Amino acid sequence: MGLLVVGSVAFDSVKTPFGQAQDVLGGSATYFSVAAGFFTDVSLVAVVGEDFPQEHLRFLESRKIDLSGLERVPGKTFRWKGEYGFQLNEAKTLETQLNVFQAFRPKLPAGCRGREVVFLANIDPVLQREVLKQVEKPKLVACDTMNYWIEGRRSELLETLKLVDILIINDGEARELSREVNLVKAAGRIRAMGPKTVIVKRGEYGALLFADGEIFHAPAYPLEFVFDPTGAGDSFAGGFMGYLAKTMDFGPRNIRKAIIFGSVLASFNVEDFSLNRFKKLRWDEIKERYREFRKLTHFEDLSED
Repeated sequence: MGLLVVGSVAFDSVKTPFGQAQDVLGGSATYFSVAAGFFTDVSLVAVVGEDFPQEHLRFLESRKIDLSGLERVPGKTFRWKGEYGFQLNEAKTLETQLNVFQAFRPKLPAGCRGREVVFLANIDPVLQREVLKQVEKPKLVACDTMNYWIEGRRSELLETLKLVDILIINDGEARELSREVNLVKAAGRIRAMGPKTVIVKRGEYGALLFADGEIFHAPAYPLEFVFDPTGAGDSFAGGFMGYLAKTMDFGPRNIRKAIIFGSVLASFNVEDFSLNRFKKLRWDEIKERYREFRKLTHFEDLSED
């Protein structure tokens, strides 16, 4: 069993109305791995530069994340700088330095090729397919993408989607990819491209699941304080995929549970900058917030009177 993720490990500099953080640990695969690690073993495939500190490696290893696929090469680690206004749903990118990530070509160690659950984080769709060629017999493949690839590599992305079981994207990306404004129609068009399950992240409005004959909505957890939304979507994907990899049950009922666990992990992530909240998060807190999510959406059937 276990879970494989391929994506970015980075340094983030973030400013929000509630504070700021400089050169902190970030990257899509980092958030995903730590969130998923609460449920299952995770193999992380990414690249960092010579400037990546040992303390970050020790933290990831302390979460029992397999780093055999994490390359360290000459140069500087990927850096991203962004700022959020009081509308916390979307960051304004101020600076992106791809550095060593620009030449990243994922190479899976032998021990990672047998992973049964695979998540292709936000990288070039050509590289996503190259990863799948190296995996032996995955039972579930999910991926993420972004506007940059939808706009600039659309034909390559469409080829990748033919090989994917689950696509996790935000509402703006779903509309752009499908060329439909209505999310129900958008999901239908995307499902016709290959992935039979589409999960649309909607920030503070929760997430929508579209699958065979069903739609499911998971709310976002109402928080009094949101300090940093960076990595929330990746944490959602990590919680979601981590639970599926733990249970190896990909049926509709279990996918709904996985979405709630994803929402739980995302809700904790935004309570502090970088991965600070995850560093002190306990399993009993995760279970309690899962129960609170259930209370949020529970209601009685209509009386027959």
